[in-house]
Amino acid sequence: MTDIDSDTLRKSLGAFATGVTVVTARDPAGNAVGMTVNSFTAVSLEPPLVLWSVARGVGPVDAFSTASHYAVHVLHADQEALADHFARDRDDKFADIPFTNGIAGLPLLDDFTARFQCRVEQRLDGGDHVMLLGRVLALDHRPGEPLIFHAGGYRRLSI
Repeated sequence: MTDIDSDTLRKSLGAFATGVTVVTARDPAGNAVGMTVNSFTAVSLEPPLVLWSVARGVGPVDAFSTASHYAVHVLHADQEALADHFARDRDDKFADIPFTNGIAGLPLLDDFTARFQCRVEQRLDGGDHVMLLGRVLALDHRPGEPLIFHAGGYRRLSI
């Protein structure tokens, strides 16, 4: 086995550009929880499955580890402030954020380029992360330029 330096691994993984999402759910007490995530990926078209992961020890990991449903909101290029808002540790991330309720009471953000309402199919051990495989139950799509994360910062498409 080769020892991998964690700083070098982090920088190397940062070379892969990703989209930026906010994932939302309800905690066991029914409170809305959310966090900024860039680990979102498509898994299958039939059945429609997506996956994302959350680090163990991160604020809302316990809520996502028990929630039966979650929603993934793909952010557009003008939503850096929203991504930063949900990336920060705070008690009520929804205090000043407009949202509606979706399937199973999911807190749904009003602004997005794509939104997936999912039922948790499996929770998988991913080392220092928990991976959540979800079946897409409903989705919405709006055209727009995506918010990109690359090398530790937000980026825009350059076409």
